[in-house]
Amino acid sequence: MKLFERMCEMSNRLRDVLEGKEANYILPFFWQHGVEEPVLREEMARIDEAGIGAVTVEARPHPDFLGPGWWRDIDIIMEEAKARGMRVWMLDDDHFPTGHAAGAIKDAPAELRRLFLTEKHIDAIGPRLHSSFMVSAVPYMPYFAEDGGGLLTSVVAIRRDTRTGELTDEAIDLWSKVDNGMLYWDVPEGCWRIYMTYETSRGGSKQHEDYLNPLVPESVRVLIDTVYEAFYERYSADFGNTFAGFFSDEPGFYNDKETFNFDSRPGKKNVPLPWSKEVRELLEQRLGAEYKLLLPLLWHDAGERSHLARYHYMDIVSSLYAKHFTKQIGDWCRERGVEYIGHVLEDNNVHARLGSGAGHFFRALGGQDMAGIDVVLWQLAPGFDELPYTWVAGETDSEFFNYGMAKMAASLAHLDPKKRGRTMAEVFGAYGWAEGLKLMKWLTDHMLVRGVNYYVPHAFSAKEFPDPDCPPHMYARGKNPQFRYYRYLNHYTNRMSHLLSDGVHIASAAVLYHAEAEWSGEAMLFHKPVKELLQHQIDCDVLPADALLDGTAKASGGKLTVNREIFDCLIIPYSEALPAALLERLTGWAEQGLPLRFIDSLPGRASEGGNVQGLLERLNACEAVETIRLKELGPALRGEGFFEITVEQFVPQLRYYHIRHEGLDVYMFFNEHPLRAVDTGVWLPQQGRLTLYDAYRNKAADASAVSDGTGSSFRLQLAPFEAVIVLAGAAAEQLETAAIPRAAGEGRVLSGPWAVELATSEQYPAFTKWKSLSELTDLGRQHLLPTFSGTFRYSAVFTLGDDADSGPLLLDLGEVYETAEVFVNGSSAGVLISYPYRLDIGELIRRGDNELVIEVTNTLVKAQPDFMSRVAQQEPSGLLGPVALYKA
Repeated sequence: MKLFERMCEMSNRLRDVLEGKEANYILPFFWQHGVEEPVLREEMARIDEAGIGAVTVEARPHPDFLGPGWWRDIDIIMEEAKARGMRVWMLDDDHFPTGHAAGAIKDAPAELRRLFLTEKHIDAIGPRLHSSFMVSAVPYMPYFAEDGGGLLTSVVAIRRDTRTGELTDEAIDLWSKVDNGMLYWDVPEGCWRIYMTYETSRGGSKQHEDYLNPLVPESVRVLIDTVYEAFYERYSADFGNTFAGFFSDEPGFYNDKETFNFDSRPGKKNVPLPWSKEVRELLEQRLGAEYKLLLPLLWHDAGERSHLARYHYMDIVSSLYAKHFTKQIGDWCRERGVEYIGHVLEDNNVHARLGSGAGHFFRALGGQDMAGIDVVLWQLAPGFDELPYTWVAGETDSEFFNYGMAKMAASLAHLDPKKRGRTMAEVFGAYGWAEGLKLMKWLTDHMLVRGVNYYVPHAFSAKEFPDPDCPPHMYARGKNPQFRYYRYLNHYTNRMSHLLSDGVHIASAAVLYHAEAEWSGEAMLFHKPVKELLQHQIDCDVLPADALLDGTAKASGGKLTVNREIFDCLIIPYSEALPAALLERLTGWAEQGLPLRFIDSLPGRASEGGNVQGLLERLNACEAVETIRLKELGPALRGEGFFEITVEQFVPQLRYYHIRHEGLDVYMFFNEHPLRAVDTGVWLPQQGRLTLYDAYRNKAADASAVSDGTGSSFRLQLAPFEAVIVLAGAAAEQLETAAIPRAAGEGRVLSGPWAVELATSEQYPAFTKWKSLSELTDLGRQHLLPTFSGTFRYSAVFTLGDDADSGPLLLDLGEVYETAEVFVNGSSAGVLISYPYRLDIGELIRRGDNELVIEVTNTLVKAQPDFMSRVAQQEPSGLLGPVALYKA
């Protein structure tokens, strides 16, 4: 069969990547500072030559946002983008996080500004007649005025247990006894705590005091009118073409003085809570006329009554955020032919909380056209998937960042049809100059294998070098020595994303998102069971209760279907309580035969209260319901047949992801460990030939699979950090492949001597002689070149005898720090940016003497130490080897 005919039979996706016609999936931040026109044009040219087809423009900050200087710069960028066939996204405010509305909120009417509910309390003892208390905040009462006082909205007394001091169920509404700021009350017998609540515009994060109120649609409209409409007025003809859409960066409530306290939620004392007239009305609608009796319990503990109040409050504010902020902006964009993307803060589980969070991840991003997350500040560090890692905000919840964050986002992309399976990650930012292409590729693979397929690298900065703002910067005005190799990572990313987009994700299990459970009482974080599944190569999606209740999810034939996803079972992390409607839905599905697996135990009550014992008894009686200990989850599901692939042994660092296209199944495998290799047998439920596809080199090889009649097995060998694609199906059958060159026997170590030359980024390729080395070593050591950043050029000669075999000859560079380009006899054999540092030089060698040149480029951290790199474990510099030749 002719090559053309074979290509026609292939999947379009596979044909695209093999022909170099994959789409663009990369839209980096391009920071604007008001620089000169030639600098802007040069930066756009560098972005284009790096294999990138879009930018996300951000004021960082621009001195004239929305003014003449701003529009001059954006006109230049738009002109360059049109000429280069690129697209432009726009960060939607004058600085991050989104919500400042370019300063328009500062002088806006009070009803458009932030509003909080705060609480203060006084203790009283009785019986005591004719008692009086000051309950209105006044200027000369610092205790009350600490959070700005405000409008008194309720006065409630709750009896305290005289032995424990705990609150009891007895509460009295004292509003009718308030007159002119004073409470006049005959205190009954016992100890009482009098709670006052206030509506106030003061409090919360100081740096966000002039931000909009996401719970008020008219307040959000200020952002739209100020920023979005300004772009539409100027570029409406480009909307949906060169102008792709808008990006919101980390909007949230920011109601906590501790701006980045990730545990801010109802129950935390002395924290003002996001508020609006509509929140008050909805609470009264849900809880009745006596809702004020429960308001103090948003801060103070009184058993199940506190959980009741907090559940309803969080359910209301997270729903209003989704409706008034995200959906309103998203609808505005879609009506004008552009898209709306971005992300909220997810850090350390704040995605289901207040503070810098938005209350509920799935709701907060529901109105956007892609799911989105960000990975910055060493939130992910290779090898630290379970142990906390020290970062600028203290310690990471490494389990969440590794097992929860990306899966949560990709799951949203799978269940929401308008997202079309698209998940965006802002990546690489604020890792410092210690981060190079090797770590960037690891971060990219980490995201890809969890379903992320769009990337916003952080960042290109046109500011004069060194820009101290959150490096690394990709080009850095020509100072980044690895920039000339950055396109290799981008080509790889686009190929991988192209293959892993637009198909159907195949996974065995669904895991319930924990937000409602956490609002209602004790709860297990959703990523705990996800971790157990991924470490046992059982893929899953994370589903919010909304998707299970709004008709998105359906159960039939013992399977759960959500959009195009089909799951064998639903896993419910431990939850003291769940919403009554969800308990009813789960019971109905279990009675129909859908396998439900509760971690540790079934819930004991409903989030809203009420008697659900009969319902829980029905649920417990279902044969499809089982409880499982967390650590037994992976083996238990495998024992029940709830899995897709099989691995010979327990390999906890191995991840996989499966996308199905028409006629083509695409499996990605990734070894996440920084030190341990993977060598194991893998069984896939696929008949016919399996093909290994190397997206970095854009080459395919036969996997040498063996069929057993139900599937096929092959040997999977991955170096640390290495990823590979396995292809199956009719399209893969038509693919021309070659054998994988594998090292055979003992290698021949090339011992030098090595002539070493040096060049900085600006000097390259003009090298300066340094010295000759008899042995390879770390050139970053104190007595050598500890402050050099750039390229080390190693030259040596090796000889092949007349009896040398022709054919593949593998060159293994050993340890490399960190980007390498190899030249043999004056010709480039290839560029390597990560493990394994190995390539075939067989076609370039000759009998007799051969000149070998290895150019190794480190990162800028040696010459440019920065704050963000202070938490990094810096690697050596240069080529450490051993460099060896292997017959293949």
